[in-house]
Amino acid sequence: MLFDVYRNRNVLVTGHTGFKGAWLTTWLLQLGAHVTGIADRVPTSPSHFESVGLKDRIADLRIDVRDRDALRGAIHDAQPDFVFHLAAQSLVRRSYREPVETLAVNVMGTAHVLDALRTLDRACTAVIITSDKCYDNVEWAWGYRETDRLGGKDPYSGSKGAAELAIRAFGASYFGASESPVRLAVGRAGNVIGGGDWAEDRIVPDCIRAWANGNAVEIRRPEATRPWQHVLEPLSGYLALGAELAKRAELHAEPFNFGPPAEQNYSVLSLIEALQQHWPGTRHVVVSGNDNRPEAGLLKLNCDKALAALHWRAVLDFAETVRMTAEWYRRFYGDTAHSMLDMTCRQIADYETQARKRGLAWAM
Repeated sequence: MLFDVYRNRNVLVTGHTGFKGAWLTTWLLQLGAHVTGIADRVPTSPSHFESVGLKDRIADLRIDVRDRDALRGAIHDAQPDFVFHLAAQSLVRRSYREPVETLAVNVMGTAHVLDALRTLDRACTAVIITSDKCYDNVEWAWGYRETDRLGGKDPYSGSKGAAELAIRAFGASYFGASESPVRLAVGRAGNVIGGGDWAEDRIVPDCIRAWANGNAVEIRRPEATRPWQHVLEPLSGYLALGAELAKRAELHAEPFNFGPPAEQNYSVLSLIEALQQHWPGTRHVVVSGNDNRPEAGLLKLNCDKALAALHWRAVLDFAETVRMTAEWYRRFYGDTAHSMLDMTCRQIADYETQARKRGLAWAM
């Protein structure tokens, strides 16, 4: 299905230089799309964006989503059939240090994308990505549904809840009606892992940086649990949502959760120990945190809506997720005979094959 929808279509991706954005851009190119990317910079070095050589394969634009006029001009020039908005300040701990910047990027940046789409005079399908952190997390044992209360106890989570309110207001006021050719929907996911992530204060990049240099990784909250999923899982959801939204007006302005099954909720320590099975000789140590900034201990999503409306569900189990992640990094640090683009494309193809074997509609 995805091959038919995106082939030879103009697709604009904001945040294409980031971890998820680079994977999504690579996948869209595999699907035959013409991609324009908008980002203010390449956020890390190394980066997945640079390791797969995306700069020379797309229209690569350096624009900050806080620059309303430049963003509007770029979106209008691109004449997109599809937009995937991923640009964000995505780090919880950084949001404590830079709360105003976090709000500016995540709330006003999203509003600027929506405002540019509001003045677009052609049919366009937009998937706006927020986060599972948009929910008012009371750490209950069951997964959050799309109708649960939004909130946020830290600047990052609050910025995502506020972005959701902006999306809801724009969606009801300007899009989806007879006078607008633009449809939009929201994708919520979190705690993705996979090759090519080198962001600060994330557990897998922290492990890889330490282990690649022969050091032990320091763990501050080994008991915290998360619904870990491979980066390709939510991306398949975003792509499936875009494809269905283009055909089905009833999906306009609807939010969707994308995550693993409820039982795939593992602790930080369990994740590290699983990674170590693929990276022998590595070590970890538990240390006391040097600040009192709270982070959620328990968070999971209910994804029944995505299953019912999009026939989407996660493909990989926890062991497969960890294996694919470790294999990508081991190739990056050890096997220079093969390119990381080849490795990335192979993992995308393997993921599609597994989805077809499991009968998922988007992969057929």
